Amino acid sequence: ADKVAGKKGIFSYLQGLTGTRALEAGDLEPVLARFREMLVEKNVAVEIAEKLCGSVATSLLGKKIGGFNGVKNAVKEALEDGLTRILTPKQSMDILCQVRATQAKGRPYVIVFVGVNGVGKSTSLSKVCFWLKSQGLKVLLAACDTFRSGAVEQLKTHAARLDVPVYERGYNKDAASIAMDSVKYAAQNNFDVVLVDTAGRMQDNEPLMRSLSKLVNLNNPDLVLFVGEALVGNDSIDQVTKFNQALKETAYGTGQPRLIDGIMLTKFDTIDDKVGAAVSMVYVTGQPVVFVGVGQTYTDLKKLNVRNIVKLLLR
Repeated sequence: ADKVAGKKGIFSYLQGLTGTRALEAGDLEPVLARFREMLVEKNVAVEIAEKLCGSVATSLLGKKIGGFNGVKNAVKEALEDGLTRILTPKQSMDILCQVRATQAKGRPYVIVFVGVNGVGKSTSLSKVCFWLKSQGLKVLLAACDTFRSGAVEQLKTHAARLDVPVYERGYNKDAASIAMDSVKYAAQNNFDVVLVDTAGRMQDNEPLMRSLSKLVNLNNPDLVLFVGEALVGNDSIDQVTKFNQALKETAYGTGQPRLIDGIMLTKFDTIDDKVGAAVSMVYVTGQPVVFVGVGQTYTDLKKLNVRNIVKLLLR
């Protein structure tokens, strides 16, 4: 039956509903169960798919809706609303506008790129650099991955291609101090933006998380961008939750600890309709997807199109 339903679409379960009467849980459960399954297949974390379907059921229970098509449209609309609400940023993420605001204060705008090992942080940073340069902004890269051998050279290679300078002090130095000095240097030399590269670290590596927390809290950047892969499904939740948790627990200083402000998803071009990781990560952090990487070149950077994502998840 599932295969047949799958072919006809998830709403075929509602075919038996005729006439106008108040919807009961039993009417909605089959279609929502299939939808839950579909979301999970598209990489939305199980608990989030369940919460979303639960809220849709609550919003529709007891409503008087006529016939199969009426119910189908009501379910679809409620699901679209729920997904759109999750993915729409609570406040505007207009980076260019924010850069202009910091320029007016006479200081550079600072973005720190964080994330686990091997997700393509340096490449992602370089794409953002290319985009900022194309907007006529003067950009400085700060080499604060003083941990991984070859990281500084890798950043310098990108910088040479992009024709931007790198602020670096080599390896085995205090990354927080290098970031601070790079921001001072940028202010003295009229740079508009500083992009800070940090060492990739697993979310449960306490010494490295402590050092990242120090860098973030000491420098108080304008944006802490978590770089993650679009294809990691439930792992994405674990990574981003533990990253935030670790930043909270290893908070440096006495102020409010700085957490992740936004997300950048890499390899977005390789996942077809399995776009659920975006929903999961936004749901658990409450922070938006600011950019998605869609290829290998510096121009392969896009903003997340919420309407498209919702369409892909519901098709």
